[in-house]
Amino acid sequence: MSTFSRSAVMRLESFPLAQETLGILSIGFLGLVGYLIFPEDLAFLTRLISITLLVLSLDLVTGYCGVATLGQAVLYGVSAYAVGNAAIAGIGDPILLLLIGLGAGILMGLVSGVLITRFRGLPQLVLSIAFGQLVTALCNKLSTLTGGSDGLAGITPAPVFGIFHFDMYSRTAFVFSLIILAIVFVSLLRFVRSPFGLLCRGIRDDDLRVQMIGATVYPRLIIMYGVSGAVAGVGGALNAITAGVVGLDSVGFERSAEVLVMLVLGGAGNLWGALFGSIIFQIFGHYVSSTNPFHWMTLVGLLLILVVVFVPRGLSHGVAVLWSRLIKREARQ
Repeated sequence: MSTFSRSAVMRLESFPLAQETLGILSIGFLGLVGYLIFPEDLAFLTRLISITLLVLSLDLVTGYCGVATLGQAVLYGVSAYAVGNAAIAGIGDPILLLLIGLGAGILMGLVSGVLITRFRGLPQLVLSIAFGQLVTALCNKLSTLTGGSDGLAGITPAPVFGIFHFDMYSRTAFVFSLIILAIVFVSLLRFVRSPFGLLCRGIRDDDLRVQMIGATVYPRLIIMYGVSGAVAGVGGALNAITAGVVGLDSVGFERSAEVLVMLVLGGAGNLWGALFGSIIFQIFGHYVSSTNPFHWMTLVGLLLILVVVFVPRGLSHGVAVLWSRLIKREARQ
């Protein structure tokens, strides 16, 4: 982190709840801008928010703990299926469905965390891929619970608080998702600055040193996986509630790889980077794919190459460095 970034963070942390307030204002502002730019496509923004939650969950285990994984979508997709089955079984309250998704995400996070965090490096990455492929195959076979390759449909949630109906223009879904994102993001801003969050950063930087001071690494990684599962579970629940369908793509390898790209684009180990990386990637993909549906992945690949070559620590770090240089130049003048 640059000198300016460190001093800016120190000044910001000197105000109580400054980061939390900034988080709420930023998400509110982004939501307003998104509503003005995409007034006829709020379903896209709602999906963007649910995927952003998945990127934030990946940042917890990869950015803050250094866990290499390509199976994060499992936590998201299984929660979406759990919510879909609960809704079809007659549970319509969106808040209760969110809690079901959160619980399913925690359970899947703990299960996958117990398995994946036992190893480091390449074996860990391979295990995460294998675990994801196994769950995807099970979702395809268990068609009575998941709908198989056709997906799970017929998810019709009740009005939020019994008042706000989910309309065909996705206005309720968008506002509901935006509020949930703000709550989760602010909670995570507090969580990553807690002693537990700081210890996880220590594990990422040097797990041997953490063990030398008497802290155990493995249980903390499992707990962080559980928290990550909770965030991903909320994202999966939002996707099921607002889209009304859940498909195999929600647990697939492609989804896991996609969110990892978003995290690298924004900057791992920084919740703001995960937030902006997810937004930039999805909006860029949305525009490019609508302009050139056959070669849009080529342009996305070119963007990623440029980002990795010129700002390997992500766009958030690049913007901080650029801002620092501008301030120093003005000070010299």
